[in-house]
Amino acid sequence: MTGSTTRPAADGVDLTGRTAIVTGGASGIGRACAHRLATAGATVTVVDLDADTAARVADDIGGQAVQADLSNPMALDRLADLVADIVVNNAGFQHVSPIHEFPPQVFVAMQRVMVEAPFRLVRASLHRMYDRGYGRIVNISSAHGLRASPFKSGYVTAKHALEGLSKVVALEGAAHGVTSNCIDPGYVRTPLVEKQIADQAKAHGIPESEVVEKVLLAQSAVKRLVEPAEVAELAVYLCSPSARSITGASLPIDGGWTAH
Repeated sequence: MTGSTTRPAADGVDLTGRTAIVTGGASGIGRACAHRLATAGATVTVVDLDADTAARVADDIGGQAVQADLSNPMALDRLADLVADIVVNNAGFQHVSPIHEFPPQVFVAMQRVMVEAPFRLVRASLHRMYDRGYGRIVNISSAHGLRASPFKSGYVTAKHALEGLSKVVALEGAAHGVTSNCIDPGYVRTPLVEKQIADQAKAHGIPESEVVEKVLLAQSAVKRLVEPAEVAELAVYLCSPSARSITGASLPIDGGWTAH
């Protein structure tokens, strides 16, 4: 790769010599996590459906890119070849529809991307982590992993399942120096959120211009979208020695949404 050499940031989080995998790493939260891990010194593998964008991100940070459709069972079988000290399970997608109209094949695909793929990546990496006495699983869940919303049965189901998986990994991995946590953002300024505005407007019968205030941030005390860099900063902290006793946790960055 021709990307620039990265060095640990001034905040003292030093991941030099560590390897990391970030799924959905070509944009949004995943891209922010990939960049932040690299600036802390980690060598990052960017996994994404979009091969060209993933390659550009990897080139920027001196990492490598892997193209994968995580909704494809054959692609999931190949995840056993990817192992790292740090796994950031971020890939996901949204579909907004009432349950009686929700396409079953989309529901299944969402569970593959947001539950089975994390399970496969964690399973593949645990032997390495156990041998080294260090491992960090960072699951980018959602406030929807803690709360439900109408019209999002696939996403809410997947994120609740990811929360449970994370806690099991935390219990099994604790004796081996492995931590597993969920970060639970509210609505983040990402393409995934921007793409669902029209769907939300249709589902709720309101203009698109009213969706952010009346739907997305209706339960949030802080009336602004979360920035991807805020999520990435917490992800890197969870990989640091200072966070070695934080495991099995669900950490909201949601402007107070789940405080209700």
